[in-house]
Amino acid sequence: MRIAITGSGGLIGSALRRSLLDDGHEVVRLVRRPAREGDEVEWHPGSQGSPGRVDTAGLVGCEGVVHLAGAGIADKRWTDAYKQELRDSRVLGTTTLTRALASLDVPPRVLVCGSAIGWYGDTGDRAVDESDGAGSGFLPSLCEEWEASAAPASEAGVRTAFARTGLVVAQEGGAWGRLFPIFRAGLGGRLGSGRQYWSFIALHDHLAALRHLLETDGLSGPFNLTAPDPVTNREVTAAMGRVLRRPTVAMVPAVALKVALGEFSQEVLGSQRVVPTRLLESGFTFAFPGVEDAIRAALK
Repeated sequence: MRIAITGSGGLIGSALRRSLLDDGHEVVRLVRRPAREGDEVEWHPGSQGSPGRVDTAGLVGCEGVVHLAGAGIADKRWTDAYKQELRDSRVLGTTTLTRALASLDVPPRVLVCGSAIGWYGDTGDRAVDESDGAGSGFLPSLCEEWEASAAPASEAGVRTAFARTGLVVAQEGGAWGRLFPIFRAGLGGRLGSGRQYWSFIALHDHLAALRHLLETDGLSGPFNLTAPDPVTNREVTAAMGRVLRRPTVAMVPAVALKVALGEFSQEVLGSQRVVPTRLLESGFTFAFPGVEDAIRAALK
């Protein structure tokens, strides 16, 4: 297939591009600058007071689109300005892209649109799946707007699936990528009480799940991209220590995280016990379902 990807320079996007190319697909990269190579298409997601735009000529013939672009949730402290950037990069970007897709004479057959398990908010010990509604707070409201902004594509007949991503276990980047150096140095430990659930997924499984949503006819709506059995931060800490053979006696107090991270500390200390019911029902099989399996896979 000819497949377009936004966010192709990120951890997941770059790995997905390699995976697709290895299997003989043609990949088009949407870039936020003038196109310089034959596989690039210029686009601008838009911002407050500045409408977005897409060079739609470069999307002609695309059968699938994977939309992963968005400012990093944990890249900066959550000031009001950065929260607006997080919202704009997702909501305005998705609106711009899906309107462009809908305008094509022949729209793509499928759109896999990034989303996040932030949709559910803090679930405590309660397990939730795709049948549960949105929680309360900044991230749930952001995810609601994010998914709703893809309406132009679905209204144009494009099969649209939302990949509600959990914590991706990878060395190369993302939140987990920041943990590896700390644990290797013997400074790893639980965060706060350690009782909060972390819904993780191995990078290998995340890519396979994106491919599954892209390539399997009939799959639309939300899908949780998380391993079947979420674990607590305390269990993650123990698993990291076993795999890396390092002590894990350190502990970061909740108050220190609140001082260091501000409002984002609520997400680190909050609990999200999210299970991938619809993904499993669709026939997807995890290669690395356990947290220790996922950590070892990240090291290979």
